Amino acid sequence: MARRSATTLDPAEARALVEGTHGDPFAVLGPHAAGKGQLLRVCLPGAIGVEAIERDGGKLLAELSPGPAEGLFEGVLGRSVPYRLRIRWPGAVQETEDPYSFGPLLGELDLYLIAEGRHFQLSEALGASCRTIDGVPGLCFAVWAPNASRVAVIGDFNAWDERRHPMRLRREAGIWEIFVPRARPGDRYKYAIRARDGTRLAAKADPLARETERPPSTASVAPGPMVHEWHDRDWMARREAGQQADAPMSIYEVHVGSWMAPRGGESSEPLWRRLARTLIPYVGEMGFTHIELLPVTEHPFGGSWGYQPLGLFAPSARYGSPDDLAAFIDACHLAGIGVLLDWVPAHFPTDAHGLARFDGTALYEHLDPHQGFHRDWNTLIYNFGRHEVQGFLIASALFWLEKFHVDGLRVDAVASMLYRDYSRAAGEWTPNIHGGRENLEAVDFLQRLNGAVAERCPGAIMVAEESTAWPGVTRPVRDGGLGFSYKWNMGWMNDTLRYMSRDPVHRKWHHDDLTFGLVYAFSEKFILPLSHDEVVHGKGSLIGRMPGDDWRRFANLRAYFGFMWAHPGKKLLFMGGEIAQMREWNHEAEIDWPLADDPRHDGVRRLVRDLNILHRREPALHQRDADPEGFRWLIGDDRTNSVFAFLRLGAAGTPPILVLVNMTPTPLENYCVGAPLRGRWSELLNTDAAVYGGSNMGNGGSVEAFAAPAHGQPFSIRATVPPLAVIILKHEG
Repeated sequence: MARRSATTLDPAEARALVEGTHGDPFAVLGPHAAGKGQLLRVCLPGAIGVEAIERDGGKLLAELSPGPAEGLFEGVLGRSVPYRLRIRWPGAVQETEDPYSFGPLLGELDLYLIAEGRHFQLSEALGASCRTIDGVPGLCFAVWAPNASRVAVIGDFNAWDERRHPMRLRREAGIWEIFVPRARPGDRYKYAIRARDGTRLAAKADPLARETERPPSTASVAPGPMVHEWHDRDWMARREAGQQADAPMSIYEVHVGSWMAPRGGESSEPLWRRLARTLIPYVGEMGFTHIELLPVTEHPFGGSWGYQPLGLFAPSARYGSPDDLAAFIDACHLAGIGVLLDWVPAHFPTDAHGLARFDGTALYEHLDPHQGFHRDWNTLIYNFGRHEVQGFLIASALFWLEKFHVDGLRVDAVASMLYRDYSRAAGEWTPNIHGGRENLEAVDFLQRLNGAVAERCPGAIMVAEESTAWPGVTRPVRDGGLGFSYKWNMGWMNDTLRYMSRDPVHRKWHHDDLTFGLVYAFSEKFILPLSHDEVVHGKGSLIGRMPGDDWRRFANLRAYFGFMWAHPGKKLLFMGGEIAQMREWNHEAEIDWPLADDPRHDGVRRLVRDLNILHRREPALHQRDADPEGFRWLIGDDRTNSVFAFLRLGAAGTPPILVLVNMTPTPLENYCVGAPLRGRWSELLNTDAAVYGGSNMGNGGSVEAFAAPAHGQPFSIRATVPPLAVIILKHEG
């Protein structure tokens, strides 16, 4: 539509305003110079009459007359003075400032950084924010929609009428903005967007919303300032040392919505507040160093467990307010527990109110369906080659780390980002500029992401869920790596679970499943994950995958945990595994806590607790997790007996740990294994102990090493190795 003088308005332009199709409302609405005065034009469909009054004192400045279309009002102000509008609605009178009397909101630097993808405090520039401008309180709204022909904010403050608050376009960055006087925190809102051809799109939630309605409702909610006062300064100062490769890390993975139901029925208490009283003491008593939360970013479908999010800046309203979440994290830190969040930058759902075709074009997603659509999950893939999209995702990561003091992010589905042919057959993927399968834009994004986190959030960690052999996942970016702090060892998990699911009589034919992980154990900095993915989708529970009768299943699980905690790498266990939950995890029901009253299940819980305590207490079990000098095979080839023996070694002067593993139900007596030092080796832990539900076979607390070379060592011990059990021995000096 051609630009006209602000003092004249032809019928077509007037009609565009009242029909909600005008793309440049600030050119014709609000005050504009007209001779010696100012012409004031407002668009208020449904109003009976409008007056302009002085902002201070309320003196009448002008009675506005009906304009060239119903809902338009015009009048001349004799002088330039701050004013308010007195609007007569059927049955009510409203006084408020005119949104079109305020100038541009975002500065040139903001616009430049947004366009460059380098505005890492994006939530302070875009979205909804409380501001006071010229002494007037209200809400600023700003949204990126460069290909829209028109954008308006709709919400509780304007009866969801898209004609009331069309926004100003800042063309240099494709940002639409407006200040809505007297709008308040708690007001619900969305964006009414017209595509380039004028097509009205479904009302869109704010990509930068910091609060939302509780699903299944989908509106964004204007946030107030966070009021939580942090008390974790000491934790933040020391957390870097506690998350290094030489520190003990044992992570309890939690889906907060199904960990524990409120006792006595429904509760109005926010879930985060309840978890601060229940989950935190439990995790502390169990000896875990960290809690990892399945995604708590807002997501429309609860059955996705948060892995299909649409609110990358909004804690889910299902669990409480942002202040409730902050209080929970603060309480974790005061209890000495770190908090990791699962975070999903790989893809997003196709819900009409979300990011899909946000301004009528493939804005956040890749236009090419071979690069922009995940058939496995029916989701859309971010366009990692677009600066603004990279900036959006990096700003989201920093938002959680900086605003909520989160100690690290576990980045979901990294493998799906790295490969253009991920889960695609020949002919169904688009090669990169070199003809290869690597997604070079995603590599660039991940390196930029990890570089920004390292620079801005000292001590925070980034963890990759990466299921392939991509080289250098945890290598620094400066050395050509992706720059992650840790990588989930999916190969170890798959191999060892496959081994443990076999009947012991067959295990000698699959011995390598337990040893192969040590071939590459130090190629990356690894976390050993027994995560939620291993107890869903028909896989059954961990104990349900163990073979044999009940006694053997429990013994197998205890031995598996003993092997895992003794193996190099940080540890992760999904909730319920520690009490040997029998059924597969169901996100709609709590963990089967009554099982903990059964001595067999409680025995597994005690074992996990004691393994965590031992792991933290003994430097040899964690200090060199990422160093090949910290591990030495003693016996890795006894296929006949399915026995494994190895040393864990810490820094110089640290007593070595000797681990013996028997993966058959046959007890072994006087089993000979080499030892590096003469003298007494104390039995620190025996997974067959009666307190854990075992048969209580062991070595009476210790064994003696004598001068008889074996397995490349100058000394030997002869030990009893219980059936389906792990014993952990420490040299006593």
